[in-house]
Amino acid sequence: MPGNNNAANSGNVWKPMLICPHKELGEGLTVLWLEAEQTGSITASHEYPSALAFHELVASQAPNLCFLDVGSNPEKAMDLLGQMRTLGLPVVALHTHNEPELILNCLRHGSAEFLYLPFSSDQFSLTLERILKRAQSVPRSGGQVFAFMRGKAGCGSTTIACNIAFQIQALKFERVLLADLDPLTGTIAFLLKLNSNYSFVHALANSSRLDEALWKGMVTPSRGVDVLLSPEMPVDMVYEPEDLAAMVNYWRQVYDFVILDTPGPQRDWGLSLARLCDEIVLLATNELPAIHATQNTLACLDHNGISRSKVKLVINRFNADLGLTGDAVESALDLKVFHQLPSDYEGVQKALMEGKPVPAGTKVGKGILELAEKLTGRKGQPRRQSLFGGLFSAFE
Repeated sequence: MPGNNNAANSGNVWKPMLICPHKELGEGLTVLWLEAEQTGSITASHEYPSALAFHELVASQAPNLCFLDVGSNPEKAMDLLGQMRTLGLPVVALHTHNEPELILNCLRHGSAEFLYLPFSSDQFSLTLERILKRAQSVPRSGGQVFAFMRGKAGCGSTTIACNIAFQIQALKFERVLLADLDPLTGTIAFLLKLNSNYSFVHALANSSRLDEALWKGMVTPSRGVDVLLSPEMPVDMVYEPEDLAAMVNYWRQVYDFVILDTPGPQRDWGLSLARLCDEIVLLATNELPAIHATQNTLACLDHNGISRSKVKLVINRFNADLGLTGDAVESALDLKVFHQLPSDYEGVQKALMEGKPVPAGTKVGKGILELAEKLTGRKGQPRRQSLFGGLFSAFE
């Protein structure tokens, strides 16, 4: 987490970003920063960036603190505040004078602190100390969040998400969450034959008060993995970004790995999930229509400021005889292929019809294990087929 100069000596360093069209405010803040002998240099923008430019700036600079001029254009500033709160980025609002109504509005939109002219060094140091103390008071387990997303419908993202969750758990990660966050067509309950009175909608509604007891009642255990289901009936998502951010942050604290089955980024819900996760696992096949659709999905991510460095492209059901080669896929999408999974349609469908998992000894099962190892950085130990045969590749 970020910290002041003392905190920096113990390994915490600020990486500040300044968004400030007002010249006097910007110069005053820069002087304060230098006087406080902070170690990180300020990345400054002298105008309010567009949503795309803002997310590109965040992706390239990875700031952990933002100073924001909220007086030059309050409407644009409030929009940026909302985006920063979704990203969990602490914000110090800046203004030329003490304006109680604006201060309250900033706090409602997620500002951590508020500074106004004339600035003082003591006030500035106390502000940084409060932000650091607030950040350190929130326990974090370092859990990693993967959003599995389809480049085109039918590419198998839900199938692979299910399998990866169980395979990661088998790699000796005890705390794994599989969450079906598709509000319209979620199918994990059907695939895993699970039932629950609760869904992610209930978790979202209670995000501000989630604790161990409440959360335990919302998830459904399945073979060592906690599963959060989608609602039985399709719902149109109406939500507050801060509630979604709070829910995802809670999962980070509780789990080693969080596997999200998400819709595409064409709607706000899927786009918000893409921004909040650590990495996007984008599923496609090597068929030409799927590649075309995946181009559109990537263009949508690009347009909304989500860096391609965050995307891991997985080609599912790969068959060089019936589609593009790996090199051709990379050329068409301008993105390296992270992993390929082989095609075994008949074997998988047979297992589904019989209600049995696909054996781990099959090519698909081995491919999913390799993908889990790549994502987690942990190698699995060889196991006897009788113990784990087919447990981790039940669906495709």
